Amino acid sequence: MPNFFDHINKPAESAKPSRKKVLFPINDSLREYLSHYRREVKLPVTYKDLERYTYSVPLKDKHGKDNSWEKVSYDMREWEYLRESLVKIYAILKTEGDTSLISHLDVARIDFCYFGNSQPFRIRIVNKLNDNYDHYYIKRADASRVYGLELEHLLSPNRITYFTYQDTLVEEHIPGIPGDIFIAEHLHSPTTNLTRLAKEFVKFNERCFVQLLGDMRSYNFVVNIIPDIEDSQYRIRAIDFDQQSYEGKKNLYLPQFFKENKELVDVVIKQLDKDSIAQYQAEERTMMTFRLASARYRMNELFDVMCADTISLPEKIEQLKNELTAHFSEPSTYFKAKTMGQVVKRHLKQTLQKTLMLVPKGRGKQGHSD
Repeated sequence: MPNFFDHINKPAESAKPSRKKVLFPINDSLREYLSHYRREVKLPVTYKDLERYTYSVPLKDKHGKDNSWEKVSYDMREWEYLRESLVKIYAILKTEGDTSLISHLDVARIDFCYFGNSQPFRIRIVNKLNDNYDHYYIKRADASRVYGLELEHLLSPNRITYFTYQDTLVEEHIPGIPGDIFIAEHLHSPTTNLTRLAKEFVKFNERCFVQLLGDMRSYNFVVNIIPDIEDSQYRIRAIDFDQQSYEGKKNLYLPQFFKENKELVDVVIKQLDKDSIAQYQAEERTMMTFRLASARYRMNELFDVMCADTISLPEKIEQLKNELTAHFSEPSTYFKAKTMGQVVKRHLKQTLQKTLMLVPKGRGKQGHSD
């Protein structure tokens, strides 16, 4: 596996994703897979229903600056219907649809983000008894994003709850400090353990590359600070899966190449030597291999669908095949891949093959459980 420092000073301009990504519909085979694993659920409200708002008001951050979110409003009849239905969707996310536990919940606010491909609506659910609140998101369904969510759920240390219905995708809120805010407000705090943070960024960088999850600029991931025995640990989690195996440029699947992440890369270079970086990369690939082995049957089902699906453009597939071939100097690995799904499958084998050989053959007989 090439070293983290390889081409680290390459210009940031080489790591810019497409301005507008194509949205790919969920086909019948993927829908069948999602139904089998209880990801396809009939919902009382769809994305199109939320688009019928009457006006919007820009939202500002805590510093009074505009962001990409707007608070939307609906006429009274529409609002009453939406309130009840959106609380029911929250129950589907949190209590498997048991509505006996949601009488004290209400919709406090609906926000719309005009930035990005999925243009999500953010639903704020409030507990009327104690004013505690939670969020979830309703987005346009996109096959790329669904494959990204599934791969993250199966291969990363994180589990994700989401559902699809027609052209609608519902995702739980992933808590954490947005990466750009963490860099601006926490990175240089005297309480931040930079060595542990550097270790986690290396692992996150490796996860994204193995899964071919692209566009992990700082505002597309969050940082969790986890108190430990004598200090804190860190977990970086992707929150945007629009760019799952879509782009042709290899560097777009390596967070280290985005200029928005430069300060984190600088921390890695300062805190870690090459041997430590190689160790952490190997650790992450080993853990991903064990997860892959545990979920092998579900992964096979997923790739049966993904390899036959259209989730990228022909020119991007060819470009990525060529760049990955040059990266590994392994022309036979990617040459026969005809679809982006096949590229991802071959890439998993390429990056995890050494550790896969060490996994006992009997491991994962029961498949993966949510």
